[in-house]
Amino acid sequence: MKGDKNVDIQALKDMANKLRIDSIVATNASKSGHPTSCASMAEIMSVLFFHTMRYKVSAPRDPSADRFILSKGHAAPILYAAWAEAGLFPVSELANLRKLDSDLEGHPTPRLSFIDVGTGSLGQGLAVAAGMAYVGKYFDQAPYRHPTSCASMAEIMSVLFFHTMRYKVSAPRDPSADRFILSKGHAAPILYAAWAEAGLFPVSELANLRKLDSDLEGHPTPRLSFIDVGTGSLGQGLAVAAGMAYVGKYFDQAPYRVYCLVGDGEAAEGSVWESLHFASHYKLDNLVVIFDVNRLGQSEPTSLQHQMDVYAARLKAFGLNTIVVDGHDVSELVKAFEEAAAVTARPTAVLAKTYKGRGFPGIEDKDNWHGKPLGAEGDKIIKHLQSQMKSQSPQLKGRAPLAEAPRVHLADVSLSTPPSYKKGELVATRLAYGTALKKIADTNMRYIECFIAEQNLVGVATGAACRDRVIAFASTFAAFFTRAFDQIRMGAISQSNIKLAGSHCGVSIGEDGPSQMGLEDLALFRTIPTATVFYPSDAVSTERAVELAANTRGICYLRTSRPNTPVLYNNDELFKVGQAKVVRQSSSDRVLLIGAGVTLHEALTAATTLHQQGIEARVLDPFTVKPLDNVAVLQHARAVGGHVVVVEDHYQAGGLGEAVLSALALERDIVVKHLFVSGVPRSGPPAALLDMFAISAPHIAAAAKELLKA
Repeated sequence: MKGDKNVDIQALKDMANKLRIDSIVATNASKSGHPTSCASMAEIMSVLFFHTMRYKVSAPRDPSADRFILSKGHAAPILYAAWAEAGLFPVSELANLRKLDSDLEGHPTPRLSFIDVGTGSLGQGLAVAAGMAYVGKYFDQAPYRHPTSCASMAEIMSVLFFHTMRYKVSAPRDPSADRFILSKGHAAPILYAAWAEAGLFPVSELANLRKLDSDLEGHPTPRLSFIDVGTGSLGQGLAVAAGMAYVGKYFDQAPYRVYCLVGDGEAAEGSVWESLHFASHYKLDNLVVIFDVNRLGQSEPTSLQHQMDVYAARLKAFGLNTIVVDGHDVSELVKAFEEAAAVTARPTAVLAKTYKGRGFPGIEDKDNWHGKPLGAEGDKIIKHLQSQMKSQSPQLKGRAPLAEAPRVHLADVSLSTPPSYKKGELVATRLAYGTALKKIADTNMRYIECFIAEQNLVGVATGAACRDRVIAFASTFAAFFTRAFDQIRMGAISQSNIKLAGSHCGVSIGEDGPSQMGLEDLALFRTIPTATVFYPSDAVSTERAVELAANTRGICYLRTSRPNTPVLYNNDELFKVGQAKVVRQSSSDRVLLIGAGVTLHEALTAATTLHQQGIEARVLDPFTVKPLDNVAVLQHARAVGGHVVVVEDHYQAGGLGEAVLSALALERDIVVKHLFVSGVPRSGPPAALLDMFAISAPHIAAAAKELLKA
């Protein structure tokens, strides 16, 4: 009877009375309840449960099922009766109503598999139902998120995936295959659809878009086997594509090509133009950038709308081979991609004039449809689109790669020669970093100059490292990674294996002043879930940090310093990620000094001063700030009686000090004094600045004595 269009009125009347009878039996058995309140709604329950509502008796809370909220919860017996009559449990169980060992309580609770929320405190059920309805209308329509943004690029995707691109469905990330980066990541559904139609997975799985247990997320991530990098933070995809193309042209020297689709809205991002400059400068003729110029942004038209001549002039000025096409004309697209393949010494930009919501009657090229599900219009639009198709099952396949890419071995990277320094020799860690890079590259050092464009720098490194083609080390001032934080954040989402080195950290760089001083970088990188953070303090540990970073999967950050500092370690010293070093200790130590980089050397000087005053201090070099060697920090803090001074050339928030404080937070009888750069610094000699901000040896010694007096 349930769901049957031929309504059996008499059967529904009989069911209403059956529900009344069930309610009476239940309340009589419990000697309490509300049979009259149940009786008044019997016909309503009969029609809802046995004609109108759609649900699964085998899975009452199935997300796809209709919901029912009984706000007048005291009428629970008739709700229980309805589910019993539907077959969820025996009708005889209704006699257990309100018993201590029964979940058929006086008012409904979610102890029962068919109850979503407890009711009975009157006046609350409607709010719950409204919330469910809102989610159902606006959120659970997830398979149709951003349909208009997908529609504008349908012909582009069709031509690319079923005519132009060369790839292997059986191995989407094969190094020899063409690459495709969807920079406008919100159009993920049509990318997923292309791979499904290519045969990678069943088309039916698209219905799981955005569900918690599905990897078909709202924006692409490499949890999927066919995605190289996460996109969705707009303006970043082109840098990744440029990095891939550079590796393909100059390192792999393979015929695979790279295609990147950019939305016209994100073309306002400066990072896009950094990447266009890079691609043009390096003559990346294996790169094709497709601009989906659909005119409409999220809440209003884009600044240039359909001024294709303006787009074309800008791209030509950047040195790209520029082709303007009707983005919905398959023939023009085919021709454009063929022309791009024949062009040498220049990347190609295909400017596709498109319309948001193309093919959606009443919606195409209209405002206020960005990111909205089609709702009730969806089925009508699907039927309309199907009516435009000559074949409902087009038989098209992608083309195979032209040639195999060279094999690359990236495991077990080591320095070609061990460190070769004398203890006490003055060497800046930034210099030792460069020495180590040459050693791990040995005779195969490859260098890409990205110029003053840090966002593009990180994106290019991310793209270069994709598909395990290279181990990319990207280097700049520590301060300037802050402008690329979004790219670094997306690198973590992309499961990137990139190594980033920041020099000129802290006030110790001196006269260059605060704009050049990296004072936030440790905080930045410690927030990245996939990051390992190295902070070496001498030349030997720096070389070993580079070697370890090359072999550590994920994002690695190496913080290096400008001043020349003494070599502390023997050349054969062994270093490990997450393992600290004690560089000074005795059996009579009363305070633990923790520093890194220049402040480790200040701590050692302070320890000498304290010794001269009859106070022994232990000095610890953390080597990695993330992971911090919590065991060593705690062990040595206890060994000295719980007195700890941690000093860093960094702002207070997020750096070494807070890492140490977190490690000791739950420990009793341990007191930590944190010394840090306490305000915006200024130009000055390095030693004077260390002293001004109380992170020099005299201040460390004073802090230690203050702790011991407390």
